[in-house]
Amino acid sequence: MLIVLGGLSGTGKSTIAKLLACRIGAVHVRVDTIEQALRASGTLRADVGPAGYLAAYGVAEDNLRVGGTVVADSVNPLGVTRTAWRAIGERLAVGVVEVEMICGDQAEHRRRVETRTSDIDGLKQPTWQAVVDRHYEAWDREHIVIDTSTKSADELVADLVSQLNAPRAP
Repeated sequence: MLIVLGGLSGTGKSTIAKLLACRIGAVHVRVDTIEQALRASGTLRADVGPAGYLAAYGVAEDNLRVGGTVVADSVNPLGVTRTAWRAIGERLAVGVVEVEMICGDQAEHRRRVETRTSDIDGLKQPTWQAVVDRHYEAWDREHIVIDTSTKSADELVADLVSQLNAPRAP
């Protein structure tokens, strides 16, 4: 199974992705980690662009091919990136579940963005204004929405695991 988490910075994607991967024995593929590694390599002369996502798609596909479950963790702001994740599942005939993380409490979301530190060496966190200004397309297909302002991370992961285990329409 491929579980694709998306949402703006500061909504709790990585926190939930890590806990979920541990809980279900999945591989955690984090685009931020890949992008920062690309920057740190010094081989890129400009912005990372799509390179981080393309690398993440490849890592996810390799793990799915050997029977693993993958939790993909990225902002995933565009329909084209969401379609690319889904295409991996279709190509490999594995289930794909898309999850959008939101923080329904704007004051809490802003507090998170403005006070967090990175767990990835050298990764510069976006400002609140950058988060607000980011181009983020609305989702146009069925997906799970999790509001991270309502419960603890452990409770949210338990809820998500229940939803992942529930029967879904084909």
